[in-house]
Amino acid sequence: MSSVFYKSVLDLEFRSNRCYDLVPFDRLSTAYREAYADLQKDPDFFGILLPKNHTSLGVKSACRNVASLFYSLQEAGPLPHDVKSVLEKTGEGSVRELVLDGILEMKWNGAFLSGADAHPFICESTLSVSAKDPLAKLSIAALTYAQNLEINEAASLSARLYFYNRMPVTPEWKAMFSSTDSILRHVTPSGGVNQDVLEKHWAKVSKRPSHDGWMVWRSRQKRASLSESTGTYKLYLSPHCEFLQEAFSAMLDVLTEVKVPIFKIGSDVYGMLRPDKMVAYFTNYEELQETAHKIGQKLQGCPAHGVPFTSNLAGDGLLSWGVDPPKEHQQVLGWQERQSWRLWLTNRLATYLLLAKAAHSGHLEPWQFALDRLRMDGVDTENWRPLQTIWEKGWSREEE
Repeated sequence: MSSVFYKSVLDLEFRSNRCYDLVPFDRLSTAYREAYADLQKDPDFFGILLPKNHTSLGVKSACRNVASLFYSLQEAGPLPHDVKSVLEKTGEGSVRELVLDGILEMKWNGAFLSGADAHPFICESTLSVSAKDPLAKLSIAALTYAQNLEINEAASLSARLYFYNRMPVTPEWKAMFSSTDSILRHVTPSGGVNQDVLEKHWAKVSKRPSHDGWMVWRSRQKRASLSESTGTYKLYLSPHCEFLQEAFSAMLDVLTEVKVPIFKIGSDVYGMLRPDKMVAYFTNYEELQETAHKIGQKLQGCPAHGVPFTSNLAGDGLLSWGVDPPKEHQQVLGWQERQSWRLWLTNRLATYLLLAKAAHSGHLEPWQFALDRLRMDGVDTENWRPLQTIWEKGWSREEE
């Protein structure tokens, strides 16, 4: 893909995207005020950007800085002097993001562009996907699959991305994993070591709405509890479904030894056939890495299933990791699910795919645009690692 990268973005002319209405919170309809009530907890929250007819743009919340800029650029022109002065010191990333997200349009060769149409002129694509990493290739396969679906709603497209690589439910699998009890019997045979270890060292957590589809255990041994104020590190163990018992045994041995606070496995046939079927939780990456190394030694040669949008820890994709957003960055509304690492990613990727599919120029594939835009959110999309800047507060935020 050829790209004409414009290095002085701050010198361009801009205008607010005429396909959006910016509505202050107190002027929203009752339905919108109820849906977005929790956003008022943020003192910087101003209102909602509502697309007029272009559903691919998505609904976005706007902070006071974005609202001020949006109002000031109702007529095309250069950036306001005070905004430009700040961005000359802090960097141009915020303006690039506003253009790529379709909130602002930039003037280029006499035309106003935004979204993927503007990408070649304000971004240098650094796309590089390792041919040796099976999880990176799996993630790209998920994106190319999703971009070809006839789905124009972000939540539905995100779900397709999230569940990519789940094995189909056959009569054989359905009979083997017909209930929670049948799964427990499979991974902890009666009288076996696994059953004894679970009963002695782990307490099964009572069913909660957030545990839907999962069996969750908490360690009986004293250990620092997970903090919601920092990102929770997650270790994914993804064996092929025919090797669940061996994988569970190895994981249970190591998690008990290192006193991991919490782990979970799927509680039904759908949970057992999803790639992220076994998950352990950690307070820091170093403990996660050490634990993964010990599990990997016990499971050498175990065929991997593979979890898309996670960072590979073993060359074959058997073990991988991610980090859930800390509590203050969850931004969960009453009708939204609490965001895990993978859901946080797929929600954004779905939005960016739809933006790119609505573009007119066809400068690049939608999946390529989605990766480049996600990189601006603080994700190393070559190996799906979170960057240090990932939870820094941005100018705007996708809501749908």
